Amino acid sequence: MGGKAVILLSGGLDSSTTLAAAKEQGFSCYALSFRYGQRHAVEIASAQRVAAAMGVVEHRVISIDLSQFGGSALTNPTLAVPKDNPDPTVGEIPITYVPARNLIFLSYALAWAEAINAFDLFIGVNCSDYSGYPDCRPEFIEAFETLANRATAAAIEGRGQFRIHTPILRMTKAEIIRMGTRLGVDYSLTHSCYDPTTEGLACGRCDSCILRRKGFAQAGLVDPMRYVET
Repeated sequence: MGGKAVILLSGGLDSSTTLAAAKEQGFSCYALSFRYGQRHAVEIASAQRVAAAMGVVEHRVISIDLSQFGGSALTNPTLAVPKDNPDPTVGEIPITYVPARNLIFLSYALAWAEAINAFDLFIGVNCSDYSGYPDCRPEFIEAFETLANRATAAAIEGRGQFRIHTPILRMTKAEIIRMGTRLGVDYSLTHSCYDPTTEGLACGRCDSCILRRKGFAQAGLVDPMRYVET
């Protein structure tokens, strides 16, 4: 397919696999990460390692402060990150949901894409093994793609149509890991924990850790992430 693409890269398993998928399709990849006031900001170092290892054209890290609004255990340190959930894929929207996060991130990605004449955006949302986030659903992605082609000069002037790519949208975590392994993703560079220690060790008990560990187990592979108990 080729051409330029902007990839949202958190430094986690899903976004790193999404970056690998974009590269496999022949895109020149521009990675975009955010310091947004998250308690697990250690993921930025992971994003930088992944971007370097995978040879992106450019990696930008943008600072915004969603902790000014709170509303999430990831941006408000007074709220506890849920632990030991037997099945994070069911139940109500968890308190780790960050209000409008993917909407904000995609808006930044769209702005950069239009500036560099890129019409392809990649985001590692997943609606199979996910924690109930509304901005990980296909309905949201379809709506944002429509918005992107209504809100930009590039689209209105006919220079191109923006496409939002979600290569892992309907995959299980095990399927994502198998695909990433086939594409050469070094998962030891990634970080997934919502509540890591100050040394960067994963807690092993938050929803993200539980889904990751389950995925590696089902894929029959060893999870290289460093956990507290190990």
